[in-house]
Amino acid sequence: MKLLVTGASGHLGHLVVDSLLERGVPASDVVAIARTPESIADLAERGVEVRRADYDDPSSLEAAFVGVDRLLLVSGSAVGQRIAQHTNVIEAAKAAGVGFVAYTSITRADSSDLVLAAEHRATEQLLAASGLPHALLRNSWYLENYTGQVASALEHGAVLGAAGEGRVSAATRADYADAAAVVLAGPGHEGAVYELGSDDAFTLEECASTLARVSGREVAYRDLSVEDYTAALVAAGLPQGYAAVLADGDRGLAQGALFTDTGDLSRLTGRPTTGVETALHAALANTVA
Repeated sequence: MKLLVTGASGHLGHLVVDSLLERGVPASDVVAIARTPESIADLAERGVEVRRADYDDPSSLEAAFVGVDRLLLVSGSAVGQRIAQHTNVIEAAKAAGVGFVAYTSITRADSSDLVLAAEHRATEQLLAASGLPHALLRNSWYLENYTGQVASALEHGAVLGAAGEGRVSAATRADYADAAAVVLAGPGHEGAVYELGSDDAFTLEECASTLARVSGREVAYRDLSVEDYTAALVAAGLPQGYAAVLADGDRGLAQGALFTDTGDLSRLTGRPTTGVETALHAALANTVA
């Protein structure tokens, strides 16, 4: 059975391939695609079949999907272009006779008012209309969204946001990747909708206080308006559009848009999710190193 992972040059896609191999799936049964196959040469060296494909090039997708039984569609990163890109993937999967598609979506995509949710909701609708057997992997935020800011938070003594007292069920990419590998490789997931997030949600104030404790430094959470947080992100060098999307994420976070307590993630992986303290310890060690 051929299992294909799209976006394998990205963090999540690569981790899914790693997880499949660690779970005993033969490398010869795994196909990894990327726009630049040389960027995943390490997977080819491990015996994974590497193919070139581009979400914007339907013919490349059709060629890459030949002989594939089950496919993981890792959502594209180009906000504003993803509906067209995902349409290409779904149509190519149907044309190639792929038997199952798993899609990495976002928390409660069918009802969320997050800016980021619109394209995910549209993709879920495309999958439903396609008739392809599929499963929805609705991921909350990545813990890396916060651990990646450790150096800056320590430098300025502050975690910035516009999330108020909202709780986020952020989990690591590795946690989400393990769940995706389980669904891609295993039977019985057709029609499933998984709301995926950590076992222990947290507020950004709790995130800041945890960082202060594990680092021994003074770190506080500074809650800003959505407008001021957007401006702060732009001042930090982010493009206006991207900053606005991130700030909108905090707006939704404040209202519970990225909270889930289903336990789906730990049930799928068969282990507890990675806690924020553990993740911050690891990030701090890497920062010091």
